[in-house]
Amino acid sequence: MTPPRVVVAGGHSAGHIEPAMNLADAVRRLEPTAEITALGTVRGLDTTLIPVRGYSLELIPPAPLPRKLGPDLLRTPGRLRDSVRAAGAVLDGVRADVVVGFGGYVAVAAYLAARARRLPIVVHEANARPGVANRLATRLTTHVFTAAPGVRLKHATAVGIPLRPAITALDLPALRKEARRRFGLRPDGPVLLATGGSQGAGTINAAVSGAAAAFNAAGVQVLHITGPRHVVEVPDSAHVVVPYVDEMADAYAAADFVLCRSGAMTCAELAAVGLPAAYVPLPLRGGEQRLNAEAVVAAGGGLFVDDADLDPDWIEATVIPILTDPVRLRAMSARASAAGAPDAGLTLARHVLTAARAAAP
Repeated sequence: MTPPRVVVAGGHSAGHIEPAMNLADAVRRLEPTAEITALGTVRGLDTTLIPVRGYSLELIPPAPLPRKLGPDLLRTPGRLRDSVRAAGAVLDGVRADVVVGFGGYVAVAAYLAARARRLPIVVHEANARPGVANRLATRLTTHVFTAAPGVRLKHATAVGIPLRPAITALDLPALRKEARRRFGLRPDGPVLLATGGSQGAGTINAAVSGAAAAFNAAGVQVLHITGPRHVVEVPDSAHVVVPYVDEMADAYAAADFVLCRSGAMTCAELAAVGLPAAYVPLPLRGGEQRLNAEAVVAAGGGLFVDDADLDPDWIEATVIPILTDPVRLRAMSARASAAGAPDAGLTLARHVLTAARAAAP
């Protein structure tokens, strides 16, 4: 049989690229001969994140969809036409059997080019509030999958978010001592992981560093990922400050509890590994990040704090009592794990391969 030929479109941001690459990995695990091509643009993180994962990257002209009326809107039809034409050339060149889109303006061109060629389209929406691209795609296909139930997309089936095996297979108890040693932490006692994502978050950094004395008094160690553009100084060796961590699995293995934003990938990874968290939704776009963590918080595996309310006093009153209560930590961890979907990548990959085989000549 001819190897399935899959084109994934999820460029620009890590939130689109990471699940696309994880899906590609899952397809390869099920079908090692699969030929996978990624669509991207020179804007964003495409040329940085995709090639290192070992997949062919084909660049097309960017055609962002403006959110507001203005001059950019008048230029959109021409840009989109060029982008669709370039995406179509890639689909023809690799003789694609199926297109898998993860949202963003790269996906729009892929969806339209695939529809013109009557290729099956599979859509995955990682966020609780769908973007323009995937709302459009639901008019072109019935193969629609989401991270969680309740996402308002036609034909949607909830499967979770594709994650890397390094996350889904993570054995926290077995790796904890080694992970803590790697970061210079003591092997025993509770550890808080504080992170604002790849770029860091000033609110989280200020609150956590401001609570350094309270952490020390309670015997809590802190692994504080500040982001590469932030400088945080704390006078305590039990408060380890690093600008960035290449492999978050190591950071998760070192931690008992997490203080973080509630991006879709972060929520999915923490649930998959069973780490409870205090989620600080990014206060933008009407607070839509809050929606990503609602399920795990409702299950008892986490809690919310508004960005405006996060300060050292809140941490001392709320986070430290959780970290110093092993029974409560174990209960929250179990509830977080129950809300996870570690098999999402393989589940989605099976749907993709089924669609590809049905379309293959």
